[in-house]
Amino acid sequence: MELNSHIPSGSLAEKWDNHRFSSKLVNPANRRKFKVIVVGTGLAGASAAATLAELGYKVEAFCLHDSPRRAHSIAAQGGINASKNYQQDGDSTFRLFYDTIKGGDFRAREANVYRLAQVSGPIIDQCVAQGVPFAREYGGSLANRSFGGAQVSRTFYARGQTGQQLLLGAYSALSRQIGKGGVTMRNRREMMDVVVVDGRARGIVVRNMINGKIESYSADAVLLCTGGYGNAYFLSTNAMASNVTAAWRACKRGAGFANPSFVQIHPTCIPVHGDTQSKLTLMSESLRNDGRVWVPTKKADTRHPSQIPEQERDYYLENKYPSFGNLVPRDVASRNAKEQCDAGKGVGNTAMAVYLDFADAIRRDGEDVIFRKYGNLFQMYEMITDVDPMKEPMLIFPAVHYTMGGLWVDYNLMTTIPGLFALGECNFSDHGANRLGASALMQGLADGYFIINTSVAHYFGSETLDKVDTSHPAFASIEKEVGDRIERLLKNSKDGAAGKVTVDEIHKELGKLLWNHCGLARNREGLETALQAIPDIRKKFWDAVYIPGNKEDINQSLERAGRVADFLEFAEFMVRDALAREESCGCHLREESQTEDHEALRDDEHFSHVSVWEFKGEDQAPALHKEELAFEEVTPSQRSYK
Repeated sequence: MELNSHIPSGSLAEKWDNHRFSSKLVNPANRRKFKVIVVGTGLAGASAAATLAELGYKVEAFCLHDSPRRAHSIAAQGGINASKNYQQDGDSTFRLFYDTIKGGDFRAREANVYRLAQVSGPIIDQCVAQGVPFAREYGGSLANRSFGGAQVSRTFYARGQTGQQLLLGAYSALSRQIGKGGVTMRNRREMMDVVVVDGRARGIVVRNMINGKIESYSADAVLLCTGGYGNAYFLSTNAMASNVTAAWRACKRGAGFANPSFVQIHPTCIPVHGDTQSKLTLMSESLRNDGRVWVPTKKADTRHPSQIPEQERDYYLENKYPSFGNLVPRDVASRNAKEQCDAGKGVGNTAMAVYLDFADAIRRDGEDVIFRKYGNLFQMYEMITDVDPMKEPMLIFPAVHYTMGGLWVDYNLMTTIPGLFALGECNFSDHGANRLGASALMQGLADGYFIINTSVAHYFGSETLDKVDTSHPAFASIEKEVGDRIERLLKNSKDGAAGKVTVDEIHKELGKLLWNHCGLARNREGLETALQAIPDIRKKFWDAVYIPGNKEDINQSLERAGRVADFLEFAEFMVRDALAREESCGCHLREESQTEDHEALRDDEHFSHVSVWEFKGEDQAPALHKEELAFEEVTPSQRSYK
């Protein structure tokens, strides 16, 4: 596997302009000759499909849902970053770039991150033009708020519904192109495999989720915009349908998978309350602008928070990190919350939570101001917990939220399979070992609105592509593989449920294993234990899983089983990657590698690289490749937010 990042020449500030000028173009009359498949219609996919169709390409878009409006992008709450510097508080393109590189613990590619900062401003202009109702100041200018990992206010927001509003903007652009005939929308289809012909991605095979039919679609390029794999842990803040299948299938066809163990643990989530829940709920990081995080100074203090006097409260983030306080990056806040609970100072029924308290902010600004900022988030918390955050503190605890790892891509967002691109959370490119809050929406829209059009044009302008349609033998071959896999999933169910296990039982077992040994804290012994246990869980799944229903109808159990089967294979990549990276970085604390005060300790001499894993076969260990990271504009240093 060859890793060529194709980073352009010139200074950091000139690379993107140089690249756009030197990239090949396709004239408008020729664009209609090319067809592009877009898999996934969240922020990255919807924006990419709309942009390419508006340019004149023929686009076929696929999504799991009955409408692109149901994509998981809708769940993002807090905001989207951009270096507009409206507050004149010292922000700039370079500062956004630096905060992002530093926040990712210097494990991201400089050129990609700087480009992301460059296009952040135009993203806001695009969304305003679409009618996205960003919050505004009294004078009419767009409002900003602070987020973790930054000392400036650069996060644009629409109450606690920013993802929903941005997705509606992208959906409106997509709908316009559907109406004009530039985009053909294929709802309720799940990608089962990518079709590679003569070494290039030339189409996909999908399952029609309504009637169970296996369908093939051909194209000149394929864009994967399918999100992250956080649901490998079973409990996460991701939508239940979020999965790794599309990316994993691409990996098994030859696409390298980068940094699979880099998973973000979000510090402000509603804690686990028992074994019966199926997902966790995010409480936006924006709440840490006004909420103060604390625990009792005494261990096992079961008093109601209102009964704990001020002098017996430990505002541990403010005390330990005075410069950033409660706005330290997510990995730092998460690691410290776990540390407090491990020390016996956790609160709530499970003692695995900390307080997020708004009492001081309410006294300072008044209930009306605080409710205007966070009202819908407070209402959501109260609906779930039956506790009003206006009257007593929230209980929060870290949870799996986002995946920085993903398919390896070059500067053009192309994977190691020519013609196969990966956008948004599906790729690895911009966030290193830890994503700053409000940067996921920024990356998804940057990739879809402003980057992929240059990349696709350069690919089409540089290559001579033979005509390939679904009559090519490769499509029939992969359709058969997909059909055989579905039959294998259903084979245990023909003689009833007795003595069988459910998909959720297996998924929970895998999730607990990953959380305990490949979560916030990791060590060699635990990772080796997980690596030995995963094949046994996988064998149990294939030998005894029970799936009701059949393959011809709507069958959510079959859909979930296929996704869990992929998690069971992909989990080995995650654990192997964590085992090979013998350093701490971001929220990935290798217990063997930490400072005296329990901060993550990087090893730049041996691990300043992207780990890229190549699938070698069903029963073979994957091969590890490395893309060395070169830093020209920043000097990696021990992160400090004190």
